[in-house]
Amino acid sequence: MLRFGILSTAKIGRDLVVPAIQDAENCVVTAVASRDLARARQMADRFSVPHAFGSYEEMLASDKIDAVYIPLPTAQHVEWTIKAADAGKHVLCEKPIALKAEEIDSLIAARDRNKVLVSEAYMVTYAPVWRKVRSLLADGAIGRLRHIQGAFTYFNRDAGNMRNIPALGGGGLPDIGVYPTISARFVTGREPLRIQAVTERDPEFGTDIYSSVKADFGDFDMSFYISTQMANRQVMVFHGTEGFIEVKSPFNADRYGAEELELTNRSHTESQIFRFPDSRQYRREAEAFASAALGKEAEVVSLESSKLNQKVIDAIYRASEKDGWEPV
Repeated sequence: MLRFGILSTAKIGRDLVVPAIQDAENCVVTAVASRDLARARQMADRFSVPHAFGSYEEMLASDKIDAVYIPLPTAQHVEWTIKAADAGKHVLCEKPIALKAEEIDSLIAARDRNKVLVSEAYMVTYAPVWRKVRSLLADGAIGRLRHIQGAFTYFNRDAGNMRNIPALGGGGLPDIGVYPTISARFVTGREPLRIQAVTERDPEFGTDIYSSVKADFGDFDMSFYISTQMANRQVMVFHGTEGFIEVKSPFNADRYGAEELELTNRSHTESQIFRFPDSRQYRREAEAFASAALGKEAEVVSLESSKLNQKVIDAIYRASEKDGWEPV
Protein backbone atom coordinates (compact mmCIF):
# COMPACT_ATOMS: atom_id res chain seq x y z
CA MET A 1 0.00 0.00 0.00
CA LEU A 2 1.29 3.44 -0.94
CA ARG A 3 0.79 5.85 1.97
CA PHE A 4 -0.34 9.33 0.90
CA GLY A 5 -0.02 12.60 2.75
CA ILE A 6 -2.36 15.39 1.64
CA LEU A 7 -0.67 18.79 1.41
CA SER A 8 -3.48 21.20 2.43
CA THR A 9 -7.20 20.85 3.05
CA ALA A 10 -8.26 22.23 -0.36
CA LYS A 11 -11.75 21.49 -1.65
CA ILE A 12 -10.73 19.22 -4.55
CA GLY A 13 -8.82 17.04 -2.12
CA ARG A 14 -11.66 16.92 0.40
CA ASP A 15 -14.42 16.30 -2.09
CA LEU A 16 -12.81 14.19 -4.81
CA VAL A 17 -9.26 12.94 -4.39
CA VAL A 18 -9.08 11.85 -0.74
CA PRO A 19 -12.30 9.78 -1.01
CA ALA A 20 -10.88 8.23 -4.19
CA ILE A 21 -7.59 7.31 -2.52
CA GLN A 22 -9.44 5.82 0.45
CA ASP A 23 -11.56 3.79 -1.97
CA ALA A 24 -8.54 2.53 -3.92
CA GLU A 25 -7.07 -0.95 -3.59
CA ASN A 26 -3.36 -0.13 -3.40
CA CYS A 27 -3.08 3.20 -1.58
CA VAL A 28 -4.35 4.95 1.53
CA VAL A 29 -4.25 8.40 3.12
CA THR A 30 -2.23 8.30 6.34
CA ALA A 31 -1.69 12.03 6.96
CA VAL A 32 -3.13 15.48 6.31
CA ALA A 33 -1.14 18.71 6.63
CA SER A 34 -2.35 22.29 6.93
CA ARG A 35 -0.85 25.52 8.20
CA ASP A 36 -3.68 25.31 10.74
CA LEU A 37 -3.42 22.11 12.81
CA ALA A 38 -7.10 22.26 13.77
CA ARG A 39 -8.12 22.25 10.11
CA ALA A 40 -5.77 19.35 9.40
CA ARG A 41 -7.17 17.40 12.33
CA GLN A 42 -10.75 18.11 11.27
CA MET A 43 -10.14 16.76 7.77
CA ALA A 44 -8.15 13.81 9.08
CA ASP A 45 -10.98 12.87 11.44
CA ARG A 46 -13.52 13.14 8.64
CA PHE A 47 -11.70 10.46 6.63
CA SER A 48 -10.39 8.38 9.58
CA VAL A 49 -6.81 9.42 8.76
CA PRO A 50 -4.44 8.71 11.68
CA HIS A 51 -1.99 11.63 11.43
CA ALA A 52 -2.45 15.41 11.20
CA PHE A 53 0.31 17.99 10.90
CA GLY A 54 0.28 21.74 11.52
CA SER A 55 2.85 22.46 8.82
CA TYR A 56 3.70 21.11 5.39
CA GLU A 57 7.38 20.76 6.30
CA GLU A 58 6.56 18.58 9.30
CA MET A 59 4.57 16.15 7.18
CA LEU A 60 7.26 15.97 4.48
CA ALA A 61 9.81 15.07 7.15
CA SER A 62 7.58 12.30 8.51
CA ASP A 63 8.12 8.59 7.90
CA LYS A 64 4.34 8.10 8.00
CA ILE A 65 3.96 8.79 4.27
CA ASP A 66 5.50 7.60 1.01
CA ALA A 67 3.81 10.05 -1.38
CA VAL A 68 2.22 13.48 -1.39
CA TYR A 69 -0.87 14.77 -3.14
CA ILE A 70 -0.67 18.54 -3.74
CA PRO A 71 -3.90 20.54 -4.30
CA LEU A 72 -2.39 23.92 -3.37
CA PRO A 73 -3.02 27.09 -5.42
CA THR A 74 -1.37 26.77 -8.83
CA ALA A 75 1.34 29.34 -8.14
CA GLN A 76 2.69 27.11 -5.34
CA HIS A 77 2.83 23.83 -7.27
CA VAL A 78 6.44 24.01 -8.46
CA GLU A 79 7.83 25.04 -5.06
CA TRP A 80 6.12 22.30 -3.08
CA THR A 81 6.56 19.59 -5.69
CA ILE A 82 10.33 20.16 -5.49
CA LYS A 83 10.26 20.24 -1.69
CA ALA A 84 8.29 16.99 -1.56
CA ALA A 85 10.60 15.27 -4.06
CA ASP A 86 13.65 16.47 -2.15
CA ALA A 87 12.10 14.91 0.95
CA GLY A 88 12.10 11.60 -0.91
CA LYS A 89 8.34 11.50 -1.47
CA HIS A 90 6.54 10.57 -4.69
CA VAL A 91 4.35 13.46 -5.88
CA LEU A 92 0.92 13.60 -7.46
CA CYS A 93 0.29 17.31 -8.09
CA GLU A 94 -2.89 18.95 -9.30
CA LYS A 95 -2.96 20.52 -12.75
CA PRO A 96 -1.46 22.68 -13.95
CA ILE A 97 1.75 21.58 -12.30
CA ALA A 98 3.45 24.78 -13.53
CA LEU A 99 2.58 28.08 -15.18
CA LYS A 100 5.44 28.02 -17.72
CA ALA A 101 6.88 25.07 -19.62
CA GLU A 102 10.43 26.02 -18.61
CA GLU A 103 9.52 25.64 -14.92
CA ILE A 104 8.94 21.92 -15.47
CA ASP A 105 12.65 21.42 -16.15
CA SER A 106 13.29 22.00 -12.43
CA LEU A 107 10.67 19.37 -11.58
CA ILE A 108 12.29 16.84 -13.93
CA ALA A 109 15.64 17.54 -12.26
CA ALA A 110 14.12 17.05 -8.77
CA ARG A 111 12.46 13.81 -9.88
CA ASP A 112 15.66 12.43 -11.33
CA ARG A 113 18.01 13.36 -8.49
CA ASN A 114 15.66 11.90 -5.88
CA LYS A 115 14.54 8.88 -7.94
CA VAL A 116 10.87 9.47 -7.18
CA LEU A 117 7.72 9.53 -9.29
CA VAL A 118 6.29 12.97 -10.05
CA SER A 119 3.05 13.17 -12.04
CA GLU A 120 0.49 15.82 -12.90
CA ALA A 121 -3.04 14.88 -11.89
CA TYR A 122 -4.90 14.80 -15.19
CA MET A 123 -7.74 12.49 -14.19
CA VAL A 124 -9.15 12.47 -17.74
CA THR A 125 -6.25 10.32 -18.95
CA TYR A 126 -7.42 7.55 -16.61
CA ALA A 127 -11.11 7.75 -17.52
CA PRO A 128 -12.57 4.81 -19.50
CA VAL A 129 -14.36 7.18 -21.87
CA TRP A 130 -11.05 8.70 -22.97
CA ARG A 131 -9.37 5.31 -23.25
CA LYS A 132 -12.27 4.32 -25.53
CA VAL A 133 -11.83 7.42 -27.72
CA ARG A 134 -8.14 6.58 -28.08
CA SER A 135 -8.87 2.99 -29.10
CA LEU A 136 -11.60 4.00 -31.58
CA LEU A 137 -9.26 6.47 -33.28
CA ALA A 138 -6.46 3.89 -33.40
CA ASP A 139 -8.85 1.34 -34.93
CA GLY A 140 -9.90 3.77 -37.68
CA ALA A 141 -13.51 3.96 -36.49
CA ILE A 142 -13.94 7.42 -38.06
CA GLY A 143 -11.48 7.01 -40.92
CA ARG A 144 -8.95 9.79 -41.22
CA LEU A 145 -9.24 12.34 -38.41
CA ARG A 146 -9.62 15.83 -39.90
CA HIS A 147 -10.81 18.08 -37.08
CA ILE A 148 -11.23 18.18 -33.30
CA GLN A 149 -13.72 20.64 -31.82
CA GLY A 150 -14.07 21.41 -28.14
CA ALA A 151 -15.56 23.67 -25.49
CA PHE A 152 -15.21 23.99 -21.72
CA THR A 153 -16.98 26.84 -19.95
CA TYR A 154 -18.38 27.80 -16.57
CA PHE A 155 -19.35 31.06 -14.81
CA ASN A 156 -17.38 32.31 -11.79
CA ARG A 157 -16.94 35.98 -10.81
CA ASP A 158 -16.10 35.34 -7.16
CA ALA A 159 -13.27 37.79 -6.43
CA GLY A 160 -12.03 35.58 -3.59
CA ASN A 161 -11.76 32.45 -5.74
CA MET A 162 -8.17 31.52 -6.63
CA ARG A 163 -9.21 31.15 -10.29
CA ASN A 164 -9.74 34.92 -10.37
CA ILE A 165 -6.51 35.89 -8.58
CA PRO A 166 -3.44 36.29 -10.84
CA ALA A 167 -0.96 35.99 -7.95
CA LEU A 168 -2.29 32.50 -7.18
CA GLY A 169 -2.05 31.34 -10.80
CA GLY A 170 -5.65 32.09 -11.71
CA GLY A 171 -7.06 32.29 -15.21
CA GLY A 172 -9.10 30.25 -17.64
CA LEU A 173 -6.25 28.71 -19.61
CA PRO A 174 -4.39 27.31 -16.56
CA ASP A 175 -7.64 26.08 -15.03
CA ILE A 176 -9.54 24.58 -17.98
CA GLY A 177 -7.69 25.36 -21.21
CA VAL A 178 -5.35 22.51 -20.34
CA TYR A 179 -8.18 19.95 -20.68
CA PRO A 180 -8.98 20.10 -24.42
CA THR A 181 -5.22 20.18 -24.99
CA ILE A 182 -4.28 17.18 -22.84
CA SER A 183 -7.21 15.08 -24.06
CA ALA A 184 -6.49 15.73 -27.75
CA ARG A 185 -2.81 14.91 -27.26
CA PHE A 186 -3.67 11.82 -25.20
CA VAL A 187 -6.02 10.21 -27.70
CA THR A 188 -4.11 11.07 -30.88
CA GLY A 189 -0.52 10.74 -29.68
CA ARG A 190 0.24 13.88 -31.71
CA GLU A 191 1.55 17.33 -30.80
CA PRO A 192 0.31 20.66 -32.20
CA LEU A 193 2.81 22.50 -34.37
CA ARG A 194 1.41 26.04 -34.29
CA ILE A 195 -1.37 28.08 -32.70
CA GLN A 196 -3.74 30.93 -33.47
CA ALA A 197 -5.67 32.43 -30.57
CA VAL A 198 -7.74 35.29 -29.19
CA THR A 199 -7.85 35.83 -25.42
CA GLU A 200 -9.91 38.26 -23.33
CA ARG A 201 -9.06 39.34 -19.77
CA ASP A 202 -11.34 40.50 -16.99
CA PRO A 203 -10.82 44.26 -16.47
CA GLU A 204 -11.20 43.91 -12.70
CA PHE A 205 -9.35 40.66 -11.99
CA GLY A 206 -6.75 40.77 -14.75
CA THR A 207 -7.14 37.04 -15.37
CA ASP A 208 -7.86 35.52 -18.78
CA ILE A 209 -11.57 34.71 -18.91
CA TYR A 210 -12.07 33.67 -22.56
CA SER A 211 -9.91 32.10 -25.24
CA SER A 212 -10.72 30.92 -28.75
CA VAL A 213 -7.97 28.69 -30.09
CA LYS A 214 -7.00 27.01 -33.36
CA ALA A 215 -4.23 24.42 -33.32
CA ASP A 216 -2.51 22.88 -36.33
CA PHE A 217 -1.47 19.26 -35.74
CA GLY A 218 -0.22 18.74 -39.30
CA ASP A 219 -2.65 16.09 -40.51
CA PHE A 220 -5.63 17.56 -38.66
CA ASP A 221 -6.77 20.77 -36.97
CA MET A 222 -8.28 21.49 -33.59
CA SER A 223 -10.49 24.40 -32.55
CA PHE A 224 -11.79 25.03 -29.07
CA TYR A 225 -12.96 27.78 -26.77
CA ILE A 226 -12.89 28.06 -23.01
CA SER A 227 -14.34 30.59 -20.62
CA THR A 228 -14.75 31.22 -16.90
CA GLN A 229 -17.61 33.65 -17.52
CA MET A 230 -20.01 31.82 -19.83
CA ALA A 231 -22.88 29.38 -19.29
CA ASN A 232 -21.69 25.91 -18.35
CA ARG A 233 -20.82 23.72 -21.33
CA GLN A 234 -18.46 20.85 -22.11
CA VAL A 235 -18.05 18.93 -25.36
CA MET A 236 -15.33 17.32 -27.49
CA VAL A 237 -15.93 16.12 -31.06
CA PHE A 238 -13.52 14.14 -33.25
CA HIS A 239 -14.58 14.42 -36.91
CA GLY A 240 -13.18 12.13 -39.58
CA THR A 241 -13.78 11.04 -43.14
CA GLU A 242 -15.97 8.07 -42.14
CA GLY A 243 -17.77 9.40 -39.08
CA PHE A 244 -17.36 11.33 -35.84
CA ILE A 245 -17.06 10.75 -32.10
CA GLU A 246 -18.78 13.09 -29.66
CA VAL A 247 -17.78 12.98 -26.00
CA LYS A 248 -20.85 14.37 -24.26
CA SER A 249 -19.46 15.60 -20.91
CA PRO A 250 -15.77 15.00 -21.32
CA PHE A 251 -14.17 16.59 -18.26
CA ASN A 252 -16.64 16.70 -15.34
CA ALA A 253 -19.14 14.00 -16.16
CA ASP A 254 -20.67 14.08 -12.70
CA ARG A 255 -21.65 17.75 -13.06
CA TYR A 256 -22.21 18.14 -16.80
CA GLY A 257 -24.06 14.93 -17.64
CA ALA A 258 -23.46 11.24 -18.25
CA GLU A 259 -19.98 9.95 -19.01
CA GLU A 260 -20.56 8.68 -22.51
CA LEU A 261 -19.56 9.02 -26.14
CA GLU A 262 -21.48 8.60 -29.36
CA LEU A 263 -19.92 7.18 -32.53
CA THR A 264 -21.84 8.18 -35.68
CA ASN A 265 -21.20 6.97 -39.21
CA ARG A 266 -20.54 9.13 -42.26
CA SER A 267 -24.10 9.13 -43.62
CA HIS A 268 -25.62 9.72 -40.19
CA THR A 269 -27.72 6.57 -40.50
CA GLU A 270 -26.14 4.65 -37.65
CA SER A 271 -24.71 5.46 -34.25
CA GLN A 272 -23.38 3.64 -31.21
CA ILE A 273 -23.44 5.01 -27.67
CA PHE A 274 -20.84 3.89 -25.16
CA ARG A 275 -21.67 4.66 -21.53
CA PHE A 276 -19.31 4.44 -18.56
CA PRO A 277 -21.37 4.68 -15.38
CA ASP A 278 -19.46 5.11 -12.13
CA SER A 279 -16.07 5.10 -13.85
CA ARG A 280 -14.38 6.63 -10.77
CA GLN A 281 -11.61 8.33 -12.70
CA TYR A 282 -10.01 9.79 -9.57
CA ARG A 283 -9.75 6.31 -8.06
CA ARG A 284 -8.21 5.02 -11.29
CA GLU A 285 -5.76 7.91 -11.21
CA ALA A 286 -4.73 7.12 -7.62
CA GLU A 287 -4.36 3.40 -8.32
CA ALA A 288 -2.29 3.93 -11.46
CA PHE A 289 -0.03 6.41 -9.66
CA ALA A 290 0.38 4.04 -6.70
CA SER A 291 1.20 1.12 -8.99
CA ALA A 292 3.86 3.14 -10.79
CA ALA A 293 5.32 4.43 -7.52
CA LEU A 294 5.48 0.86 -6.20
CA GLY A 295 7.46 -0.21 -9.26
CA LYS A 296 4.65 -1.90 -11.17
CA GLU A 297 3.63 -1.38 -14.80
CA ALA A 298 1.19 1.51 -15.09
CA GLU A 299 0.52 4.36 -17.51
CA VAL A 300 0.75 7.76 -15.79
CA VAL A 301 1.23 11.33 -17.00
CA SER A 302 4.96 11.97 -17.28
CA LEU A 303 6.60 15.32 -16.61
CA GLU A 304 7.82 15.25 -20.20
CA SER A 305 4.19 15.11 -21.37
CA SER A 306 3.29 17.85 -18.90
CA LYS A 307 5.98 20.09 -20.38
CA LEU A 308 4.63 19.51 -23.90
CA ASN A 309 1.11 20.37 -22.72
CA GLN A 310 2.28 23.54 -21.00
CA LYS A 311 4.15 24.57 -24.14
CA VAL A 312 0.78 24.66 -25.91
CA ILE A 313 -0.71 26.91 -23.20
CA ASP A 314 2.33 29.18 -23.37
CA ALA A 315 1.91 29.39 -27.15
CA ILE A 316 -1.78 30.31 -26.78
CA TYR A 317 -0.83 33.28 -24.60
CA ARG A 318 1.81 34.38 -27.11
CA ALA A 319 -0.51 33.89 -30.09
CA SER A 320 -3.16 36.01 -28.38
CA GLU A 321 -0.80 38.99 -28.55
CA LYS A 322 -0.40 38.86 -32.34
CA ASP A 323 -2.12 38.11 -35.62
CA GLY A 324 -1.34 34.87 -37.40
CA TRP A 325 0.33 31.66 -36.34
CA GLU A 326 2.61 31.15 -33.35
CA PRO A 327 4.88 28.06 -33.24
CA VAL A 328 4.46 25.83 -30.20
